[in-house]
Amino acid sequence: MPAPRLLSVYLNDHLAGATVGAELGHRMVQEHGDTPYGDELRHLATEIAQDRRALQRIMAELDVPARRYKVYGAWLGEKLGRAKPNGRLLRRSGLTLLVELEALRSGVAGKALLWRALLTVAADDPRFDHDRLEELRQRADRQMQTLDSLHTRAATGLLSAPESQSSGSSAARSG
Repeated sequence: MPAPRLLSVYLNDHLAGATVGAELGHRMVQEHGDTPYGDELRHLATEIAQDRRALQRIMAELDVPARRYKVYGAWLGEKLGRAKPNGRLLRRSGLTLLVELEALRSGVAGKALLWRALLTVAADDPRFDHDRLEELRQRADRQMQTLDSLHTRAATGLLSAPESQSSGSSAARSG
């Protein structure tokens, strides 16, 4: 069985991360819900919030108390992260979507590793529901695939120079 203190710290750290992910997902839906990315973002945000609740249930089943200071600190950190400088005074940068997708992808990758770690422990600890953890791990893998697809689409749309601009700037440099 895992050391109770270490398990508590580990789960609480992931709960803090899940709080950031849920807040970021919700905000991304607000900001980009009416774009071609909206339906996928809504679905992801819903699942990420559900995964956070699943983690809270696991913690309750294991009698691991949630450390509110970590949860509130993560929540506040996500809010403060919105104020980062982006080269624009009053509006969001066009790159915001790309950076947020990368942040969300990193969080989902961490969550997938959480589920994998708990699956390892579940082999020797009957308090864990192996099948449920496997479902959560598989869902995290699907979420990463969705985020990879969204990221590719966003990067293509935001970073690819139109053909005429590329040709024109090449000609200007060589001329």
